[in-house]
Amino acid sequence: VQLQASGGGLVQAGGSLRLSCAVSGRTGSTYTVGWFRQASGKLREFVAAITWSGASTYSFYTEAVKGRFTISRDNAKNSVSLQMSSLKPEDTAVYYCASRAAMTSLRSTDYDYWGQGTLVTVSS
Repeated sequence: VQLQASGGGLVQAGGSLRLSCAVSGRTGSTYTVGWFRQASGKLREFVAAITWSGASTYSFYTEAVKGRFTISRDNAKNSVSLQMSSLKPEDTAVYYCASRAAMTSLRSTDYDYWGQGTLVTVSS
């Protein structure tokens, strides 16, 4: 399984960015793709995840981004996007996508595959 993250950049506070994670090689009817972030000097933290199992899809968000971030899946492109709006300086971090062939987990150690990080910088 390979993951390729893209879409980071510099944006002013209040602005928007869209991150994408291209997923290749995945198998299984239950799958989760999550986004994590790591700010300078801090631990990696869960941001959002989307799980599909059969015909059902579930999404999860950390409290700090609820109402501002939206995670979605594009079946045709085998990708997962994270639409980030109303960005704040505290959203500045390297964002990583990760995947696991199981239901959602908020723990980074439960994910088996990781993409490279993409830097998001929000200026005040």
